[in-house]
Amino acid sequence: MSAEAPVEPVVVAVDGSVGSDHALEWALTAARMRNAPLRVVHVRQYAMPLADGPYMPTVDHRLDADPIIDRTRRALERRPELPSLDFDVVEGGPGRDVPRLGDGAQLLVLGSRGRGGFASLLLGSKGLAAAREAACPVVVVRPGEEIKAGAEPCVVLGLDVLNPHEDTIGFAFAEAALRGAALRVVCAYPGPVLVYTATGDFVTSAEADAATSARYTELAGEQLAPFQERYPAVGVEKEVLPGDAAGLLVEASRDAELVVVGRHQSRMPLGRLMGSVTNAVLLHAKGAVAVVPPEPR
Repeated sequence: MSAEAPVEPVVVAVDGSVGSDHALEWALTAARMRNAPLRVVHVRQYAMPLADGPYMPTVDHRLDADPIIDRTRRALERRPELPSLDFDVVEGGPGRDVPRLGDGAQLLVLGSRGRGGFASLLLGSKGLAAAREAACPVVVVRPGEEIKAGAEPCVVLGLDVLNPHEDTIGFAFAEAALRGAALRVVCAYPGPVLVYTATGDFVTSAEADAATSARYTELAGEQLAPFQERYPAVGVEKEVLPGDAAGLLVEASRDAELVVVGRHQSRMPLGRLMGSVTNAVLLHAKGAVAVVPPEPR
């Protein structure tokens, strides 16, 4: 009998900031739900030469214990029901090496803003780079607004019916099943729908708007049906609405445990791309946002 393959870890990047503390708590829960080990990593900036020769003023900790990891380890001591923990330090550039933490992981979890962020910025460059580059789904965590008392827990899925990603849909269903939450599917279509008249004007058309809504609803149903069969216990609520997809998802995030969006498959020879909706949701949503890369085809 062959040995079972090891479970891929959940990975969380910590840097001692309040944002990474929130990410750590979220990652602990995610690892417990998945019965997965949790790898806690601090990407430590090493000395790097600038263009004109001098070195950036950094402290070389290579011979010392890492204070960020030591602080995190102490904070978790004697806490009950912890997953299997692994602590690691990576020497490098956070912007380059944080995305690489997703290699071999089932999930990479980050705080919304690190120690170097400005208070007015909701997501730093390292978080954007990881969401754009990492090989696994990336969850960016920020403190959300209080969910209304009595509200049913839900996961929100942003569904683009004209460019659907099965990997993103599957991730959202699996996450809702793990959490015992409903799945709220938000699908936006350009609206109000305009038609061209004989007088040369564009006017709104209730009939055309209804037809567009019906077509998007039909497409959404077709794309969700296989996953509803796979996850029969997950209650699904579809919202097909006119307007801006990013704005609708940001509004929906106020009552969500997690918002799930997809990352575009890059058509460029180098690098990866994120669409404007994904970018806007990362920057403005409340609570946690998962960005799911498409599987290589």
